[in-house]
Amino acid sequence: MKPRSTLSAIGGWNSFFFCLGMYFVALFFSIFVCSSIFYVMNGSRNSKSVAAEKSNTRTELVASVK
Repeated sequence: MKPRSTLSAIGGWNSFFFCLGMYFVALFFSIFVCSSIFYVMNGSRNSKSVAAEKSNTRTELVASVK
């Protein structure tokens, strides 16, 4: 009986494709986590300045009922 060479050749690439897939998954999550941390740290400055602007300007709100 002749052994199949195509299956053994494809089977040798499984670990490579797994490592490559894990690399891209880890890259995606690291970009997501780092950008989230960046926006949390820089977003606090913007929210403080917006809150200061809102406290300085006084607007009168009138409610109406239809």
